[in-house]
Parts: sequence; structure tokens; C-alpha cells
Amino acid sequence: MTAPSAPSALKDSFARDLLPPRELWPKIDFSGLPELASYPPRMNAAVELLDRTLDRGWGDRPAILFDGHTWSYRRLKETADRIARVLVEDMGLISGNRVLLRAPNNPMLVASWFAVLKAGGIAVTTMPLLRARELTFMLNRVAIRHALCDIRLADDMEAAAKSAAHVVTVAYFSAEGENPAGDPDLDRRLRSKPAGFANCDTSADDMALIAFTSGTTGQPKGTMHFHRDVLAITDCFPRYVSGVDGSDIFCGSPPLAFTFGLGALTLFPMRFGAAVALLEKPAPDLLLDTIQRTRATVLYTAPTAYRAMSGMVSRFDLKSLRKSVSAGEHLPKPTFEAWQRATGIGIIDGLGATEMLHIFVSAAGSDIRPGATGKAIPGYQACIVDDETNPLPPGSIGRLAVRGPTGCRYIDDIERQKIYVRRGWNLTGDVYEMDRDGYFWHQARADDMIISAGYNISGPEVENILLDHPKVGECAVIGVPDADRGQIVKAFIVLREAKDAAPGTVKLLQDYVKAQIAPYKYPRAIEFVAALPRTETGKLQRFKLREQEKAKVAPESRP
Repeated sequence: MTAPSAPSALKDSFARDLLPPRELWPKIDFSGLPELASYPPRMNAAVELLDRTLDRGWGDRPAILFDGHTWSYRRLKETADRIARVLVEDMGLISGNRVLLRAPNNPMLVASWFAVLKAGGIAVTTMPLLRARELTFMLNRVAIRHALCDIRLADDMEAAAKSAAHVVTVAYFSAEGENPAGDPDLDRRLRSKPAGFANCDTSADDMALIAFTSGTTGQPKGTMHFHRDVLAITDCFPRYVSGVDGSDIFCGSPPLAFTFGLGALTLFPMRFGAAVALLEKPAPDLLLDTIQRTRATVLYTAPTAYRAMSGMVSRFDLKSLRKSVSAGEHLPKPTFEAWQRATGIGIIDGLGATEMLHIFVSAAGSDIRPGATGKAIPGYQACIVDDETNPLPPGSIGRLAVRGPTGCRYIDDIERQKIYVRRGWNLTGDVYEMDRDGYFWHQARADDMIISAGYNISGPEVENILLDHPKVGECAVIGVPDADRGQIVKAFIVLREAKDAAPGTVKLLQDYVKAQIAPYKYPRAIEFVAALPRTETGKLQRFKLREQEKAKVAPESRP
């Protein structure tokens, strides 16, 4: 069953016009769960997730815990309404306009995200670590003319706005909108706006957000998601797999710019009237301290953090913690076992994708099989297919294919769409084996994406930056195994002058990459080589470098 549709309410049709042709969309199925089948043709996700909390009598419940302060659902809604007024009345937002959001995880970022949807805008949330060069690409790629930004991140935002191909209007805010320093202009404008806002009457399949993900070409890909998609992910994984109670307090490390973080730390708790404890700098020890201090019950983070925290647990009181969820990279069995020994809690592993919006393969409780990612969650179907998208029998290794109530829609990228979506299935780029019980066992990545400490890093993007440096003649970037981060970025570089092959050059190139793109993408290892492996036609053979590095590390054994 497909979702009901209604005429679009968005006046700016830029994003809608750049959707892939319908015949290239994956099969979207809303028949798997009763909640999915009940969505009306007209729906605004911000109204359903935020305004409805007051209708249910939850206005005085805590919504966000941050830096010793508590935001109620009522305060969050009133702030979002005022921000929506600023967007429309002061900044000239027209429904369908894209709005860039830039901040660490804090209450004003959450309020701004809801405000954009309330006003009929399309939210484009970005990592706070991104540099001006990366921001400029996004501003131009989806014609962003409005931005809301944390005042502490103003330098790169200003530089990007000046470099954009069009005028970008930026308003700045503080973490809680209370002018602790410098009187940011958005905070000031909010004081003059009355509470309440006439929410945009969006169609359920109007665009709500564009999430960028890096692909193997090195350029970020914009994935488009509708208002009903936002609701759908809240009615699958948290409702039927992890479980949520209104008394829960969520916490975690993923930035809200990641769809993993958006769901885990905003959409999931607010769908059920729960609370979230937000951290701007979620280092492992700070995560554990937050659980102890706020009595958090649900933790979302990456395997890297679970590995680091396992050795710190004895120093903290974690009696309140009931559930731990992992995503962002493959969860190794030793990490699962270490966390379980330390806390008594089995990690709920989850596989998701920006293209799919959130988790679609997982298992919880007694259904967990350590080492396996899990099964297709309620609402989704998954199978293993060959290179021609033909289903393979249990025990076969092949490409993971999935479909359900969400699916991939790249903005203005038909060629990439044809690669990701075939015969109605979303091909995630992961290689898996499915056993006879429907459990999926991770084997490898099928593309050149590097997953390090939960961050998706495009090898070709890093290559492009390195190739800009005058000392670099050729380079290839891959992910190599690492005990702490899962993988790290390693660059193989042919220097223009062999005499430059020295430790000082390594640091010089690492610092250069950090200054050009988000620091977490820099190559933690650099090896200078005389030549790179290539085909007779000159194509770079990264797989040979991966095989070379893999031979240095004993493969992880599977039970």
C-alpha cells in the first residue's frame, strides 16, 4: 500500500522539481504497521511531534535537559513558534525554502528545527565541525537563502555566506536563546514575537528535510525526506524494537545533523512525551557523567564510544540506564561483550542510512544475537541480492537490499539514484550474509565510504583536498582497521619531490586537511609511496590497498 497524497502546500518548488523521476523511486510500503497506514494526506511533522504534546496534556513535562536547565514541552513549542515568526515575518521565508541550521546539540537547535517545519521550510542541518568550504557547497547545491546559526560558529558561516552564489540571510542564536554573550540577533528578535504561530498546512509528502551524506564521488549527496517519513521512523524502531516510555530520559553522542542523532535525540523521545539530555561535547566520560547526573535511561552512541566507556563504567552510577543502542558503524562482538560485562546491558545494534532516514535492521532483548546486526524491523523488508538484484538464499553473501515506509530520493542526481535504487529496493552499499532465521551478519562495505568512530567519511573527498596541496602529486585514501575507531582514514601519497618524505610533511598535510574540511576527516595515517596501483587504463585500484592493509590484521572471527 502506498501512502495517501495531497496537493503540495509549498510555494517554492525548487526541491520538489529536483526529485528523481517516480519510476526511479523505491517501493514505499505503508501497509506493514497500523500506525503507518493511518497517516492522513495532510500532515506537518512538527505539529504531530511537538504541538500534539500539549494537546495530550504533556506541556509541563520535561522535553530537554541541558546544562543544568530544563525546557518543558510548552517552552519548546513557544520558542519554536517565535522562531517560525522570525523566519516568516523578518527573514522573508517562503514555504519550500531551504533553511540551513548550524549548531552543536542544544535546545535552540531543536527549537529551530521544529520552527523550520512549522513555517513550511525544509531543514538542512549541518555538522558544527564543517568548514566554510563545505558549507558553501551545501548553500549552492540546494539554493539555501536562509540560515540559523549558533553565534559561536559565526566565522565559517559568515565566510560561507559571502562565498555563496546568492544572498544568504543569517540569524544567530545562543545555546538557549537567552543572550549569555553578545546579544545574538535571533535571541533579540524572539523577545518581540508573541507566542503562537499559524503552522503551514503541509501535505504528508511535502519535503521536510534534506540530509547530506558523503558518497564515493567525494561530493556530499542530498537525500530528501517527507513529513510522513519523519513520522514513520518514530513508529517503527522506537515503538516496536527499542521501546519508549514517557518517563524515559534519552542521551547520546550523535549530532542532530546526522539522521541517527535527529531520530535518537529529538524525534523518538518527543513522539512519546519523553525527555532528552543534550550534550554539546559528548566525550565518553561526559556521556557517563550525564547518565549519572540526569538519571538517563536510554543511551544512543557508536561502538567506538561503547569501547571507550566500558573501561570507565566503575567510576559512575549507571543504575538508571536500561537500554543502550548502537549505530553508525558495525558493532563488533568484543565491544558488545565488554559493555555487557561492565553494565549488564546488551547493546541493541542498528543498521540505518541517511538515504533511509534511520534504522531498518536491528534486534533487542532476547532477540539479540551477539555479532549479528539483527533482522528487518517491523515495517521494513530486507534481503540479500546479487549484482543483478536477484534475491539470494539464506547463507549467501551479497548486497543488502531493503524497503519499507521510507526510501532513497537523491536531489538532482539521477545517476546516483539508479545505483542506490533498483527494482524498487534500496541497496545500502553494505555486504551481508543472512542466516536461515533472517538475521543479517555484516561482512564489509561495498563502496569507498570510510566509517570511523561513527562518522561517514568519503575517501575521494579527502583525496581531493590533498591533491590541492602543492607537495602532493597523487594520492589514494582508504579506511584501514583500527581497534578503537573501527576504521581510520589512511592516505597513500606520491609526493612531487621524494625528498619531502618526512614526518614534518605528514603533519603539514594533516593540518592542511583539518583546515579545509571537518577535522574528523583528516588522514590519521599517511604513507608515502613511489606509485599507486592502477589499471592499464589508469584507473586507481583502491581495493589493492585495502587488501594490503587487511593482510596486516587478523580478520575478526565470527561465532
